[in-house]
Amino acid sequence: MDTKQKAVSRLKRKKRIRKKISGTIERPRLCVFKSLKNIYVQLIDDTNQKVLTGASSLTKELAADIKYGGNVESAKKVGQFIGRKALELGVQEVLFDRNGFKYHGRVKALADGAREAGLVF
Repeated sequence: MDTKQKAVSRLKRKKRIRKKISGTIERPRLCVFKSLKNIYVQLIDDTNQKVLTGASSLTKELAADIKYGGNVESAKKVGQFIGRKALELGVQEVLFDRNGFKYHGRVKALADGAREAGLVF
């Protein structure tokens, strides 16, 4: 499968997922995006169309701990960080949006890190 077809398939999966889930202020959507070198995550309230908070492997607070953002260890640290930030905002339950990526590797590590920090999904 070539690169273009992979991207098209991911976007088709993304649309299929997004039809079913929508974040609210009480239960925002935890949206994940991964590139080859970094991983990004946001808490999104779809009813008000606002990003509540976000984190990535490039976040200043995490930059000292993370040497390379494209591995499982950094994804787990980002998950723990976003979990702590969400709890500070008073959010305990979220909807996990894997954004068309397979629930495997870095996406799974991020989800596990967020669960360890106290998020429920």
